[in-house]
Amino acid sequence: MSQAEELRYLVLAAQREGNRLLTALLRPLGLTTAQAEVLSLLGDHKVLTLSGLGELLVCESGTNPSRLVDRLVTQGLVERIRSPTDGREVLLQLTNTGRWAAGQAAVIEGELYASLEVLAARHDVEATLALLREFIRDLPSGQAVARRFPH
Repeated sequence: MSQAEELRYLVLAAQREGNRLLTALLRPLGLTTAQAEVLSLLGDHKVLTLSGLGELLVCESGTNPSRLVDRLVTQGLVERIRSPTDGREVLLQLTNTGRWAAGQAAVIEGELYASLEVLAARHDVEATLALLREFIRDLPSGQAVARRFPH
């Protein structure tokens, strides 16, 4: 197996295991990892259009997040409001319950990231990050990451 092939499979395995861990931690809140990402983005940005949300999502990059938002609206976590400047535009924002759920999800994610930081402190993570950034830079998911975490 070449290093490039091993790298691909290690990234895939790490992504799957990270999602599996986060899914299990979010389960008591009744949230998926994708739903938690939406709540986090709306918490950070306060109000977004559906297309604006889609541009920032990594979990569903390049797709229309309508069904994801529909589920969050049904759960009472997100509400759609008319834009005060353009009556045709619909804006998304967290409800009070959504703000609470976003806060709870942030705590859970923070605990997961803290455990990863302990591991990262023992390795040259910057070189790995540089490699991954370069690999995804011009791809849809990479562009979503760059919009969310500009360097």
